[in-house]
This record gives sequence, structure tokens and C-alpha cells, in this order.
Amino acid sequence: MRHQLVLCAVLIFGLASNSQAAVPSVAVDIAPLHSLVSQVMEDVGEPTLLIPAGASPHHHTLRPSDAKALEDADVVFWIGKRLSPWLDKAVNNLASSAQSVEVLHLEGTSAYLSRKGANFESKKHKEAHDDDKGEDHKDEKDDPHAWLDPENAKLWTNHISEVLSKLDPENAATYSRNAKTAIASLDALIQSTQTQLSELGKPQFIVFHDAYQYFEKRFGIPAAGSIKLGDAEDPSPARIREVQAIVKELNVTCVFTEPQFNPGIVKTVFEGTSVSTVGVMDPLGASLPRGSGLYQALIQGMVNSL
Repeated sequence: MRHQLVLCAVLIFGLASNSQAAVPSVAVDIAPLHSLVSQVMEDVGEPTLLIPAGASPHHHTLRPSDAKALEDADVVFWIGKRLSPWLDKAVNNLASSAQSVEVLHLEGTSAYLSRKGANFESKKHKEAHDDDKGEDHKDEKDDPHAWLDPENAKLWTNHISEVLSKLDPENAATYSRNAKTAIASLDALIQSTQTQLSELGKPQFIVFHDAYQYFEKRFGIPAAGSIKLGDAEDPSPARIREVQAIVKELNVTCVFTEPQFNPGIVKTVFEGTSVSTVGVMDPLGASLPRGSGLYQALIQGMVNSL
């Protein structure tokens, strides 16, 4: 009898191990995309986040734990080379047998060309022309911050479910159900965001770096300009003068900084101008808990900031 019980326990443990092994090992680059993958994998497994809170996606240094996650991965979901150029080589070298999904280049993703210059207002007609030509730009100049359009998040969530379902047919129904729940949540988020932002009218504000045009265009609330072109470089004296001219011309009173950047730059740029309010807007959710709830909290946090 004792022998039978032991044998039964071994068989049960073996079945549980096989079931556990069937769940794909998943690596994800940034927290907002990790949140979407986590929502799809709810009750099945946990994806690994490669880039920690507060780190720059452009210049993150691969840690041993990141390398191990890539080596073990069955699939890597990431925004793309434009956001994390270092990750391209890492995926090719360490996760060569894994499926690599660059979501920025998925068919149907709304993608915009990066804006040039500190004054976004002067680019209106050119951007409208670009939009009319279509939004599926695929060249290296794509603005990579596409997760800030929740419509893109919906499309990616559906694709994530399809990829995981093919890798793990046993849990396909769960992935599909979770994706439908997540997309319904994103629809509600889009509706509530539109409602809340419509009450603001057209505020004049400047952002720290040009990361928000997907959010701006989706919800019709454009920034007047940005202090920095990207998050990797300090503004030149010429750009500072251009930003100060925008403030004067448009009577800008509000500027948004970001938690990971030096607030002293904001003081330098806006000292002696009409800017009286300094807020915080975070495109990566650096201060938010990791996991499935981060994406919706990130978008709502941006609404609250505005």
C-alpha cells in the first residue's frame, strides 16, 4: 500500500512537472509591454521583465539575470530596435532559438515618424501629411513610444495571445479569454480617458522629452514642444532658446518632467519665464508596481498628471 502511495505521488508530481514545463518561458523588454503580456498570461505563468524600473530602455546594460532569461526564453516580446538597440544583438546571440516579436512592426500598429525641433506647433502640416499617407512606417526613424496609444496595446494584446496559444495549445483558451478581458479593459480606459481629457480643453504645456505623440494624437491633446529631443542627450543652448521662445509665444505655464531625469535642467530652461507649474509625467511607469495592472495605471497616471 505504501509503495502504491509513493508511486501515485511520483506520477502526480511528474504530471505537474510536465504541465509546468509546457508553459512558455517569456521575456519582455519594458514594463508597459510586460504588463500586457502578464494580463494575457494570468493564471498560467509569469513573464520576465528585462529592463527594470528607472532604467533607460535605450542604454540598459544587460545583467546576468537578463542573459539567463533570454537564454531560457521561448519567445521575446519587445518594442523594437529603435527603442532598445542593444537588445537586438542580445536576442540574436542569446535567444536565437526563441521567437522574437517586435511589436512596433506588427501589421496594423499605428507608428509615427519622430518629430524634429522643439516647437511641435510648426510641424502641424507636415505631420498631417504624414498621417494621411498611412501610419505603418517601418523605417529606423519610427518614434518607438507606440505603447502610449492604447489602440496599439489592444492590437498587441491580441497578437500576444495568438503567439502564446501556438506555443502552448493546452492553455490557448485561457490566453484567449484573458486577452478578451484585457481588451475590454483597454476599451473602457480609452473611453474614460477621452471623457476626462475633453474637459481640459487645449492646455498649453511642454514635456521633458518627445515621448508622448502617440498619447497626444490618440486623445487630441497636443504638447507645444519638448525640452529634449531624446532621453539620452541634454538640450543644446540653441534648443533652450527655442523652448523659451515657445513659452513666450504660446504663454505656456506648465512643464512636465520625468522621474528619472535631472530636475535641474527644467529650472535652467524655464527660469525667468511664465512657467509656474512643474508636473511629472512618466511614460514607463517607473514608480508603479510591476505586473498586469501597470499599463492601465500608467495611462490613468498620465491623465491625472494633465
